[in-house]
Amino acid sequence: MKRLEKILKKQKYIKIKLKRIATNHLELKATINGIKGRFILDTGASNSCVGLDMIEYFNLDATESETKAAGAGATDMETLQSENNSLKISDWKTKKCHLVLFDLSHVNKALTQHNAKEVHGIIGADILQKGKAFIDYDKKALYLKKTKK
Repeated sequence: MKRLEKILKKQKYIKIKLKRIATNHLELKATINGIKGRFILDTGASNSCVGLDMIEYFNLDATESETKAAGAGATDMETLQSENNSLKISDWKTKKCHLVLFDLSHVNKALTQHNAKEVHGIIGADILQKGKAFIDYDKKALYLKKTKK
């Protein structure tokens, strides 16, 4: 795998450390609008999400959304949305991060029941696609391609 890391580095990918938590999820640190948070990496989530209770914390401009959220045993949940946020994960960044906002209390309840810490949100497939992601599960690393300036 050292060879893969070398190839990705040459291709301008940024290595981001992941942490395996008690629930077997992979967790990472990210910054939204300059505010640090803890997030689960979820390849099955189509959009990156933040809890409704984090709107003020991350200085989000929330607007109505017709999208209904589903996942982790909950369905048909009302959502809000927030567009054009800055997102920074290690040295990778974007200024056009669209976030879905919904009640993540069921996710955090499940995490705390397994002695894991609560999260502020979920990094989903939208960011993974934007960053042309590679995930090395063995080395617990996410690679995102550096954005052009």
